[in-house]
Amino acid sequence: MAKKTIVVCGGNGFLGSRICKVAVGRGWDVTSISRSGEPTWSAVTSSPTAPAWSTSVSWQKADLLKPATYKNMLKDADAVVHSMGILLEADYKGVLTGKESIFAGLSRAFSATKGGSQNPLERKEGESLEPQEKDGQLTYELMNRDSAITLAQEASFQKVPSFVYISAAGGAPVLPTRYITTKREAESTIASALPQLRSIFIRPGMLYDSCRPVTYGMALACGAGSMVNSVVGGRLTWLGGAAVEKPLKADVVAEAVVEAIGDDGVKGVVGTSNIEALANKAWRRGML
Repeated sequence: MAKKTIVVCGGNGFLGSRICKVAVGRGWDVTSISRSGEPTWSAVTSSPTAPAWSTSVSWQKADLLKPATYKNMLKDADAVVHSMGILLEADYKGVLTGKESIFAGLSRAFSATKGGSQNPLERKEGESLEPQEKDGQLTYELMNRDSAITLAQEASFQKVPSFVYISAAGGAPVLPTRYITTKREAESTIASALPQLRSIFIRPGMLYDSCRPVTYGMALACGAGSMVNSVVGGRLTWLGGAAVEKPLKADVVAEAVVEAIGDDGVKGVVGTSNIEALANKAWRRGML
């Protein structure tokens, strides 16, 4: 596989850091973009010490809502990855942590719609996104949808051929519906409005890893739900979403993302079975 240059927005996160690791392992040039730069390693690995491979990544600081801070970093890239969506909004987190009343927090969290930004496709190159919520909250509309569309557009401006969006297999009963609808809106808009990009939409279910022990319990529950759903012919998918999708180790998804970037034949939606197939393909190559 030819050497690539990739930019991972959210490369200091749980999945993003693993994508960087896999790409470095292939000898690719890797740049991570995030607000804080290098990861807090204890948050994404089992050790507080930076791993050896991390010295091969260019850990850059930039604001995804302000393309002028990162657009020059996209030049000459073969692929750009968006791995910066949010699972919970601030008011939902506020309820869980006791900082906001249950009624007020959940009423806002589960509202039918919230503001995102101005129409990303009507921006000028490098123009910032302007949050539409009065308190500037980072909503699903802003982070899962508008920031992804904007990053894809900025990648297109820089003639980047491939764009990867880390989406999701589905929502979950405990999450607002807007979590998954905004991701699907991002996929649809990027595919239709930016056809010059080879867009890849990765749709995993629950991700787990030993560095986050709590994810093992959640993965077991999702795995059980997935088996039951399989027995009933997938009839629980509409209700359970990602909660009845086969969980995947984060490293598997990272391998699949990098393999997809390197394979020009991969395009569009990549679901759980294809994620596993891509990861297996990568591992077979590594055994040769």
